[in-house]
Amino acid sequence: MPATPSAETPAAAVPAAAAAVPAAAAAVQAAAAAVPAAAAGIEMRACVLREPGRPVAVERVHLDPPGPGEVLVRVAAAGVCHSDVHLADGRLGEGRWPMVLGHEGAGVVQAAGARVTGVAPGDHVVFCMVAPCGACRACRSGRPTLCEPAGTRSVAGRLRDGSSRLRGADGATLQHGLTVACFAEYAVVDGAAAIPIPDDLPLWQAALLGCGVVTGIGAVTAAGVRIGERVAVIGCGGVGLQVIAGARLAGAATIIAVDRRPEKLAAALRRGATHALDAGHGDAATEIVTMTGGGVDHAFEVVGTAGTIRAAWDALRPGGTAVVVGLAPAGVEVSLPAIEFLSEKSIIGSYYGSADPRESFPGLIELVRSGRLQLADVVSDLIELEDIDAAFQRLRRGQGSRSVVIIDPALAGAGNETRHA
Repeated sequence: MPATPSAETPAAAVPAAAAAVPAAAAAVQAAAAAVPAAAAGIEMRACVLREPGRPVAVERVHLDPPGPGEVLVRVAAAGVCHSDVHLADGRLGEGRWPMVLGHEGAGVVQAAGARVTGVAPGDHVVFCMVAPCGACRACRSGRPTLCEPAGTRSVAGRLRDGSSRLRGADGATLQHGLTVACFAEYAVVDGAAAIPIPDDLPLWQAALLGCGVVTGIGAVTAAGVRIGERVAVIGCGGVGLQVIAGARLAGAATIIAVDRRPEKLAAALRRGATHALDAGHGDAATEIVTMTGGGVDHAFEVVGTAGTIRAAWDALRPGGTAVVVGLAPAGVEVSLPAIEFLSEKSIIGSYYGSADPRESFPGLIELVRSGRLQLADVVSDLIELEDIDAAFQRLRRGQGSRSVVIIDPALAGAGNETRHA
């Protein structure tokens, strides 16, 4: 576990939460059953972005019942991702507010609309922020994360029928953050966006599967990392640590973790990195080339800036591949030396693991259950809904790895000791 939890979370909170899972198991079923009548919708607490530059805040909002093809989920826990910060800062385009934020989470299905298959009330689920249509060109070609209708809905903050189930206290429509909106006590999502998971997987840990894990490990799979290859990971936050875990699982012989913060580099070494490189001193790309005798086979960029993308390119050997995983704000451009394409270097992007999440999740879950993939060790902070803006501030400063919002302690399996004064 990370050695430096925030001042908001007692130092013993995270390991204590893990130990509390068996004790909390008996409470999960009772908590899941204690649901208000939802026929007319639910009044609940949710974290709302009103406009960029203004601190996000918890408000009372109204959630309509699920429509055909949709499910109502009682949210147990949610991870705080840098994508949420970019949305809150208005860096992913105009008009994406007012919005209920949150896209990485897990909970228990409470109700299902007509035509829902694959999940039923009582099922534990992880949210998937891409619910592919199955019919567009991208879906037909086997690239469901690039589903065109799903991408349009994500930008608009709407569900499959083009509408929202969320309203503010003033009656105005609220967008669903990346079609999920799980910084809230309940969420209505597309049935395909609720992926069932085993009941024995603690939901406060399972929440991370919904973005950080599938994105990071999926990027390694998409890049085709092979046994014995050399890898660099630039950016060792919540997703970068998952890339490191994926490279270790793939059998990479050398995994160089690059970051500016010592605590993140320490976490990367615990996660499986073989080397740690402080990007705050010297030219990281040059050091990587020197360290490896010519460059790495794969360089994963997990920050989302022009400088780090260029560093990933410069760290490659001839024939190597740079993989851009980090989400760059709208308008960021990158310059590369064209002559170096003669060395057969390549650069690719990877979005949400570049695979069908519904196919990826079962394998990831088995890795967790077998002990080959740890989830809790990337969690630096356990927080409440009211603490999300403070978590955003930590991400802006580059502090911590992953904050997890404990929305329903009994369901989350984290225990009351994770709550702070």
